[in-house]
Amino acid sequence: MQDWNALSDEAFRAAARQFIETHCPAHIRRGEEHVRWEQSQGWYKAMAAHGWLAPGWPVEHGGMGLKQAKHLIYLEEWARAGISRVMEQGVLNVGPVLLAHGTPEQVAHYLPRIVSAEHLWCQGFSEPGAGSDLAALRTEARIDGDEFIINGHKIWTSGAVDANHIFVLARTDKNVRKQAGISFILVDMRQPGVTVKPIVTINGDAEFAEVFLDDVRAPVANLVGGLNNGWKVAQSLLGFERVWAGSPHMGRQAMDRLVRVARLAGRDRDPVTLDRIAQLQIDLADNAEMYERLAQEIRAGHSFGFEVSTLKIVATETYARITELTQEIAAERGGLGGEVPFDEGTADLLRDYLTARAPMIYGGTVQIHRNILAKRVLGLPG
Repeated sequence: MQDWNALSDEAFRAAARQFIETHCPAHIRRGEEHVRWEQSQGWYKAMAAHGWLAPGWPVEHGGMGLKQAKHLIYLEEWARAGISRVMEQGVLNVGPVLLAHGTPEQVAHYLPRIVSAEHLWCQGFSEPGAGSDLAALRTEARIDGDEFIINGHKIWTSGAVDANHIFVLARTDKNVRKQAGISFILVDMRQPGVTVKPIVTINGDAEFAEVFLDDVRAPVANLVGGLNNGWKVAQSLLGFERVWAGSPHMGRQAMDRLVRVARLAGRDRDPVTLDRIAQLQIDLADNAEMYERLAQEIRAGHSFGFEVSTLKIVATETYARITELTQEIAAERGGLGGEVPFDEGTADLLRDYLTARAPMIYGGTVQIHRNILAKRVLGLPG
């Protein structure tokens, strides 16, 4: 069996690129945030078949066993190729959470079914009135014999339209502080009482959905990490995800489009336009340097804290500003949906612009992260 960690970083990067070029279909490499399961299942199963699906999982559970340095290279190469996210919740969240907090029985039951794509997962965290303030959630779970009975309403649930399982944060004790009375429960969505309503976003996608849980049942054996310990379990899965949210990959793709549009619009020799593009390129380079410095800290085995908040703000706001200038240069054509003709080609700019709004919200809004920096770095009162 291949020991990926024994390879040099350069050799592993080359292997990742070769795998992508050989197996990843072109329609998965368009740089879209997500694609539906109908379009992505072939790529998912190809990754599973060749052992590339679960980079961070141990080898004995079907993963690659990558150490953090190699894992970052893996993510960087997927981003470089513009590969869309494909039902990633099971691999990125459920597997690692169960390996860290689950019982042996949970690990043995669920992990093989993630790899085989029998179980497709979504995340049941956010609720109306409990987005960035996740501890304000109102979904409740009460124990009835050997089962939980769950009632509540989740929203902005990525992948729920295609998923058949959901991991839910639910309140199991209302008499303690709000973070302390929450549990993490695995729920089969293929039962009465689960209603999924797609949410069509402003860019025309239906990746998000509302999920209504009405007297939905889950075995008590599906509780992960212990009763009322769900807040700790949920926090454990957010760390690496937040590092990745600060990657410059979104900005780099947007910058490529900006330069192309400036050329197509005949603005590539205008000194004012070139000055503004250059400033954004400098900002993007700063983002890349910050990301690499944090990656080096991770490679060295160091922990990270408020730096992730800084990275998130810089990465997402730089990405958004790049799309804003692209729209400005495109003028009236930037407000048209779909592929819009230019003198020497076409571009779908409205979608890019609208898509860039979301990263400033998910994973904690930039306002939340500014509050974190204000309190932890500047020592300002909460």
